[in-house]
Amino acid sequence: MKLLTRIMFLLAATTAIWSCKKDENKIYYEGGTAPVLAASTAAPVLDFINADKEALKFSWTNPNYQFTTGISSQDVNYVLEIDTVGSNFTNPNKASVAISKDLSKTFKVSELNDLLLNTLVLLPKIEHNIEARIKSTLGSSAALLYSNTLQMKVTPYAIPPKVTPPATGTLFIVGSATPGGWTNPVPVPTQQFTQLSETLYELTLNLVGGGAYLLIPKNGEWAKYNVPDDTVPGLANGGDFNREQAKDIPGPAAAGTYKITVDFQRGKFTVVKQ
Repeated sequence: MKLLTRIMFLLAATTAIWSCKKDENKIYYEGGTAPVLAASTAAPVLDFINADKEALKFSWTNPNYQFTTGISSQDVNYVLEIDTVGSNFTNPNKASVAISKDLSKTFKVSELNDLLLNTLVLLPKIEHNIEARIKSTLGSSAALLYSNTLQMKVTPYAIPPKVTPPATGTLFIVGSATPGGWTNPVPVPTQQFTQLSETLYELTLNLVGGGAYLLIPKNGEWAKYNVPDDTVPGLANGGDFNREQAKDIPGPAAAGTYKITVDFQRGKFTVVKQ
């Protein structure tokens, strides 16, 4: 009996010692320091003549993530967020530039101008107030830290549209998703877009569910704007388009009233249920 008691005591002691060692081996995150963001200028000059020159350089400090074992040796991931002042980085068009490991990001004039026009969708030849910050993480989302926010003024310049707009200044829709079907000429004005600018067209229309369509610059003719691949996920809600591609544009699955916006400057269209 004494031998059995002694064995049980030794087993309990061994378990306690093993548990303590196991706890001692755990690694805990102790925090980090929010990165400090700086910029080479608060008013980058954007000019087509200097398209290949440096416009703006961002740099930031290492957040020095701390663990119980010391400073993290893991790679830190950064996202440079750029948005319009007042949007508080909630704008669906905000720019998010992923950067791995590096502590700086340099934009050429053409790169920054393209980001302002085609990502933030800012109008050219007008001064805009934008702001930027750095988001740092370990892995995909752990130990999230944000830097200070910097504000600056920018005036993007106009660039040629990604898709050449209709020389006619008109745009129509034809196809099985439309009330007029594939009959061409199409009924007007119900299937004619309104021209909002040289590169922007808009139309609100009742669409048939599960159909397809093309965009045509001249009523009664078959020159067209469409898509290279109609299997792209989410294309019924919008995407990239171009002239004389291989596939019709897929319409929404459900019938209803939709607003179709065609942006030749960005080479994109959107379809929104009303």
